[in-house]
Amino acid sequence: MSNQVSLEDVERMAEQLPAQDRLRLIAHICEQLSENGGDELGNGHTESERLRRVDAWLAECDAVAESIEGEFDSAEDLRRIRHERARRL
Repeated sequence: MSNQVSLEDVERMAEQLPAQDRLRLIAHICEQLSENGGDELGNGHTESERLRRVDAWLAECDAVAESIEGEFDSAEDLRRIRHERARRL
């Protein structure tokens, strides 16, 4: 029996989380990718292309964050992670 979970399964599970927890999950995944040097992010793409994609993704996170009431700073955490990664390059 396989212990692997499909992307679709993960998406369904994530949809069951409150919006703030989904944003925390995004921040956690982004941090893990940053720690690994971003190797998992679009192999074969130029750094400028990856940064453009991250910028677009952050814009989506901002849109979600703006639609949710309450205080949290996941989008800011993502920006901080991106800037820390950029400084290391």
